[in-house]
Amino acid sequence: MDGILTLAGANLISPIVLSFALGLFAALARSDLTVPEAVAKGMSIYLLFAIGFKGGVAVASHGIDATLGLSLLAGVILSAMLPLIAYALLRAISNLSATDAAAVAAHYGSISIVTFVAASSVLEGRGIAYEGYMVAVAAAMEAPAILSALWLVARGSGGKKMDAGLWHEILLNGSIVLLLGSFLIGWITGPAGLAQIDSFIVAPFKGVLCLFLLDMGLVAGRGLRGGRHVLGAGALAFGVIMPVIGAGIGLVVGLALGLSTGGVTLLAVLSASASYIAVPAAMRVALPEANPSIYLTLSLGVTFPFNLTLGIPLYMAAAQALTGG
Repeated sequence: MDGILTLAGANLISPIVLSFALGLFAALARSDLTVPEAVAKGMSIYLLFAIGFKGGVAVASHGIDATLGLSLLAGVILSAMLPLIAYALLRAISNLSATDAAAVAAHYGSISIVTFVAASSVLEGRGIAYEGYMVAVAAAMEAPAILSALWLVARGSGGKKMDAGLWHEILLNGSIVLLLGSFLIGWITGPAGLAQIDSFIVAPFKGVLCLFLLDMGLVAGRGLRGGRHVLGAGALAFGVIMPVIGAGIGLVVGLALGLSTGGVTLLAVLSASASYIAVPAAMRVALPEANPSIYLTLSLGVTFPFNLTLGIPLYMAAAQALTGG
């Protein structure tokens, strides 16, 4: 327990978390601090490109093996399975409708790439190595959760047909295309390619991440202000309980795959996180009747801060204890 508290304390006073806290405070205090939408979009593009590129370079250096293939398969299965657990839990402890519960569940099967980046930064700061191909696992976990949520809704009368437009939204979502595309570029060019743009990809990364999390804090704070009238105690509790359940499953799967301590940590983080980029865009098309205030407030206003402040240290400590790392 002392180790977890030490990790949590160190994480809470990191520039990354404090930047998010500043944005959250500013929004809750109704400050006029804002980040222009174009700037926020630019930072998102930069982070996704840098993450994917460095992951591709790591795979080029590591090479393709059975562990990589099994990790990708495990990521797809986790993404498809976690929404079923999330949906059952929501229906048990909250008064959300079946449609809203399915929409929320989709977010908790998919992943938050910023939570993944924050966890990667914490691991690097503590000198803990991890498999570079975990970024490919993250990309593989984006879409299956959406399909599981649509299946849940389709069991009732409100199902939406999987038309060409919806498939396009799911599979060609901008964040997925950029992440996979930059991963392929990094894989093709390898370490030599990274050396050419090192000063752009590596050095500014954490500074840009801090500014991006400042904006995320602003968005989360506004969501909490606007969503407090539509969320009951059960739904809010779900925002903390489900990440812990997901992380526990991710830890077990990571151990079974034989991942390193850092790899187990990242798989737990991916399983614990909730999407607020790719899935909301898909839900607007697939389930327009679902209330965005519910799923955005839970994923970005409750689960994201929990993972960023307490979850990552908890999952890392658990991975270290289980792997002996």
